[in-house]
Amino acid sequence: MSILISPFNTLLYRPLFNGLILIYNIIPDMGIAIIILTVLIRFIFAPLSKKAIQSQKAMADLQPKMKEVQRKYKDDKEEQGRAMLALYKEHKVNPVSGCLPLLIQFPIIIALYKVFLSGMNIEQLNTLYNFVARPQSLNVMFLGFVNLAAAGNIILALIAGGSQFIQTKMMMPAKSAKGGSDMASMMGQQMMYMMPLLTVFIAWKLPTALSLYWIVFTVFGIVQQYYVEGGFTKKNV
Repeated sequence: MSILISPFNTLLYRPLFNGLILIYNIIPDMGIAIIILTVLIRFIFAPLSKKAIQSQKAMADLQPKMKEVQRKYKDDKEEQGRAMLALYKEHKVNPVSGCLPLLIQFPIIIALYKVFLSGMNIEQLNTLYNFVARPQSLNVMFLGFVNLAAAGNIILALIAGGSQFIQTKMMMPAKSAKGGSDMASMMGQQMMYMMPLLTVFIAWKLPTALSLYWIVFTVFGIVQQYYVEGGFTKKNV
């Protein structure tokens, strides 16, 4: 396990933690530093996120035709598989292309999570690079009244859950979001409500810094998805 942890800390955790403290040295408010670092990372990975969103949308648009193929060849799985591949090829859709960008980003998300979990601890400052100034103390009060090191901030936990609900609903096909009779629609409906509830519970139990991070991370994703799907363009037409 230590063989895996060492490269993770060296390549991901330590650079991100140093980036957080570097921003904090310029703006001595840990909450603002968290927001800036999260937005910067989201911008860096925006092209990959865009590709994943486009792939998910293409697959959602193709659902009716996929169900038609499944009904037509329900008794012949081999022919069904060939027909599905032909359908993907015809519409230039790769069913796994939306997963790869998310898999690439996942270690970064975990590293950021660890950074914001431990970033409230001044003992972690011994991992700073030589060119990053060591602050005398860490101001963990966001905007002067939100303690980022403490757990139990129900307001930010609810905002995190609400933003998660909006993003989950946006990612679902329109028919599934309204309700459907098939198994996929039913599972989608359950996920749409269970994930936000789980987010609220976790955010409530962990340091508030993680709630702030999750809100910024999710809101950025909502805005990006709305933009990629043409929401702003449609609004202005």
